[in-house]
Amino acid sequence: MKIETWIFGSGVFFFVPISIVYGFLTHWNEWVGTLGILLVGGLAGMIGAYLGFTGKRVGLRPEDRNDAEIHEGAGEQGHFSPWSWWPLVLGLACATGFLGLAVGWWILFIGAGLAVVALVGWVYEYSRGDHAH
Repeated sequence: MKIETWIFGSGVFFFVPISIVYGFLTHWNEWVGTLGILLVGGLAGMIGAYLGFTGKRVGLRPEDRNDAEIHEGAGEQGHFSPWSWWPLVLGLACATGFLGLAVGWWILFIGAGLAVVALVGWVYEYSRGDHAH
């Protein structure tokens, strides 16, 4: 994860000065852009720090070594739920929440309740037995 750490870590050194330059060019009258660019730099720094710590804990991956073979990256890459409907329900809950922000606050509460149900369903999907849906 050396490359990813370097890319995101260097984003801090790019976006923070750019936000200051942007502030000077707008005479500090437009705070949304200045703050937005500054936050992008902070987020890039947080992602770079996370990738750096994870890279030290996990060690070198096959992608990080020049002498790696293709077959070293084969195998399972994680656990995914191929037949799960809960991500769709969670997406609909988020869409309902954003609709509530635009139309009326009462719709936001419906979306929040649906999001809680979808998150609990997704997290506990495999705790009811093997392949029980």
